[in-house]
Amino acid sequence: MKKEIDQFEVLRKIEKVKKLSQRELAQELGFSLGKLNYCLKSLQNKGFVKLKNFQKKPNKINYLKYVITPKGISERTKLTLNFMKRKMKEYDELKKELEKYK
Repeated sequence: MKKEIDQFEVLRKIEKVKKLSQRELAQELGFSLGKLNYCLKSLQNKGFVKLKNFQKKPNKINYLKYVITPKGISERTKLTLNFMKRKMKEYDELKKELEKYK
């Protein structure tokens, strides 16, 4: 489940903030650079993100950009729904627990 949450956060951040280096993205998410690379490779292998390389720039490493694919958008939506279902279930369980003390 933690891996899914991490991937959800990466997908969300990539879509929200278009121009971040991997180092900046890792910092924004509170991930190590290695953890971010692991997540990005996993998302790439699943076809959820793809890497765009702007080849006309002399310093290419600074101009790598991850883009969410339609499959990635679908997965992010699914992860969002699952997250919301878990939170609603937690809410209902807490509500029942509080009812016991009334």
